[in-house]
Amino acid sequence: MSPVEVLGTAASLSLLAGWRLYACILGAGIAMRLGLLPLPEHIQSLQVLANPWVMGVAAFGFLAEFLADKVPWVDSVWDTVHTVIRPLGGAALALAVVDSSDPVWQVSAFLLGGGATLIAHGAKAGTRAVINASPEPFSNVAMSGAEDAATIGGLWLLFEKPEVGVALAIGLMLLTGLLLWMSVQAIRRLFRNVKNWLSGA
Repeated sequence: MSPVEVLGTAASLSLLAGWRLYACILGAGIAMRLGLLPLPEHIQSLQVLANPWVMGVAAFGFLAEFLADKVPWVDSVWDTVHTVIRPLGGAALALAVVDSSDPVWQVSAFLLGGGATLIAHGAKAGTRAVINASPEPFSNVAMSGAEDAATIGGLWLLFEKPEVGVALAIGLMLLTGLLLWMSVQAIRRLFRNVKNWLSGA
């Protein structure tokens, strides 16, 4: 992969991990075993992602996340627990694809990957908390299904066509920004409504 493709792949994986960490670990492990994601020489230790046991645990985590994410408020509890886990996982995934012998570049990739994952996680958690405030469960299931489809589709596209990694990362960042903005606006409306209700009571 070219340097631009490597950066795009690392950024896209980190952002997708903010939505579905276990799916990204499992997808990266499968891609490594199939030779779609070559591992840089200096971080061969991350070949552990392609270990059958690690892939099995990731598959179990993916199934648990898939089910938990469909239940209102259970998804928010799951997101809260993963506020630390997802950024660390996203940072490790960024390291898995960045090819550099420079320790400064490795640390930068780790920090940027973790930061990107945390931003995506924050957008996901904020959006789901707002959706959970609605009285019906269908929007929750629809949003979760959209996240599943976007993550699996994004992983497939990323590993099949790494040259689109930068475009995918930019698109994911724009979508994350939109979700964050929508969540903030919804929370402001909620506080405004509560304030009006309290002042009128």
